[in-house]
Amino acid sequence: MSGGLATRLVVARDTGFTLDAELAILPGRTVALLGPNGAGKSTAVAAIAGLLPLDDGYVRLGDKALDEPREGQFVPAEDRNIGVVFQDYVLFPHLSVLDNIAFGLRSRGVGRHAAAESSRDWADRLGLAGLHARKPVDLSGGQAQRVALARALATHPELLLLDEPLAALDVTTRAQLRRDLIDHLSGFAGPRLVITHDPAEAFLLADEIHVIEAGAITQVGSPDEIRLRPRTKYIADLAGSNLFSGVAANGTVAVGAHTLTIADTHAAGDVLATINPRAISIHRHRPEGSPRNAWQTTIVRIEHHGDRVRLQTGSPLPLTAELTPVAVADLVLRIDEPIWLSVKATEVGVDAD
Repeated sequence: MSGGLATRLVVARDTGFTLDAELAILPGRTVALLGPNGAGKSTAVAAIAGLLPLDDGYVRLGDKALDEPREGQFVPAEDRNIGVVFQDYVLFPHLSVLDNIAFGLRSRGVGRHAAAESSRDWADRLGLAGLHARKPVDLSGGQAQRVALARALATHPELLLLDEPLAALDVTTRAQLRRDLIDHLSGFAGPRLVITHDPAEAFLLADEIHVIEAGAITQVGSPDEIRLRPRTKYIADLAGSNLFSGVAANGTVAVGAHTLTIADTHAAGDVLATINPRAISIHRHRPEGSPRNAWQTTIVRIEHHGDRVRLQTGSPLPLTAELTPVAVADLVLRIDEPIWLSVKATEVGVDAD
């Protein structure tokens, strides 16, 4: 069984961008590196794969140092036992499905007959039976993705690295391939790293998520921890939560000039407060029963997202609320009109800042 991956990736690009990020993945675990475009994901892929040397830090796989500048250690990409699935799959257009899958084996010195047998086995495992002789131009996006994954797995790598593995697929194919990919990842014994900008992909594929922003890791946690306790505005936007920095004391959190009542009476000092948009109730008039968190505001934006509608509200505490189209129609909600919001104290999450 493969050992785990341990890295500290320090790379300074000519553009002035610097990546300085740590990643650790245990064998049999899937980690997603999730971040926006320009955050450093592609640089991280290149550094781990050996396509870009580190300026500082280390890449260690099991008991082997693959890149450690201070020790003068650098293992070329072709000598790292890493299976890589690139975003555009990088299939050879003049080779058949079987020959594409066999390429990695042949480049490692495996004989033609043995490589052909192994590639045929992997092709069939990944649902490519009957497509052995096809060229990449004759494949669908989903089929090409399976060929790329089979080629990566055929060499029995110690680490599986997938760079935006579903980004090139249409919506329908992506949903099916995501389910298939979960099954294939679960059967791989080594560490698995998925690079993505898609939160749904990260939440569904990964055991743990590392969020990267501007070249640095800003939060590490399980999908539920990331979703329920986002620590930056970018993560909160991805997770669909409202995130605020505040000061807690005596069962309240002061967020600027606004004060929220919370259920955690022991919280104190600087905290991050989160409110799920679906936990916010919308009223045309002051709600009855005097809920402890109720205030008047105005609607500044209304956005329709399928079966949900997102409202963005103004001061004293700008946030996003979600409700159904029917509720929007029943309440006759319009931009710039006053409304009342209410949130239960138990729905305000707090975490140390």
